[in-house]
Order: sequence, then structure tokens, then C-alpha cells
Amino acid sequence: MRSPRRFAPAFLAIALVTALPYDAMPHARGKHSISRARMKPGQPADPGPFGSECRVHVTGSHVVAYCHNPYPETDHVGLHIECDPWWDLDTDSAPADAGPAMTVRLTGRCWQQVRSAWVSHAR
Repeated sequence: MRSPRRFAPAFLAIALVTALPYDAMPHARGKHSISRARMKPGQPADPGPFGSECRVHVTGSHVVAYCHNPYPETDHVGLHIECDPWWDLDTDSAPADAGPAMTVRLTGRCWQQVRSAWVSHAR
């Protein structure tokens, strides 16, 4: 009969391979390089940092969002509010331009409770 110590390295290797996270697998790394290869010609490979930092505050049925853009490119931000009762209309604000080093205030409300609120970004 063989000693269990002889099989320990094989069991350890199998356990490590099955416990690796998905991003560490070779096929996951290859997928990202393929998507970069399909970019349109003339498009920059790395567009750089983008997007305002937004803080959304809900007080009762009122929603206020403050978005600050620290980057040199203008960010078009919009506030989206989902109201809790089925009969209360959900609202989407018109996009506001958050220029470089600018803070924008977005407001909205529901008639009763707010279920969720978030901010969308566009270049």
C-alpha cells in the first residue's frame, strides 16, 4: 500500500486549481485582450478617468444629489427616482452638465416614499 504522503502534493495541486477565483483563470484574462482588439480605429485605447462623484440623500419623499466632477471632461448627470407605491410616478431629471471642477445639485421627489434613487453618467 502506498503512503498517503506521496499523494499529498497532487491533492494540494488539485485543491489550488479548483479554488482559484474566476478572474485568475487564463480564459478570463484572454477575454479582456480580445475586447481591446475589437475597438474602432482612431478611438483612443484608454479614454482616461471620467465620471462625477455623486452623493444621494433621501429625506422622507425628497431626494437631493450632489455631483462633483474632478476631471477635465464634462459629465452629463441625471437623477432617477423610483417611488414605492405602484401609483406614484417614477421620475427622471433632465441631464445636467457637470463641467470640470464643478458641483451640480439635482433634486426630485415622490408623493410618498422613495424606493430607490441613483445618478446616471454620460460623456
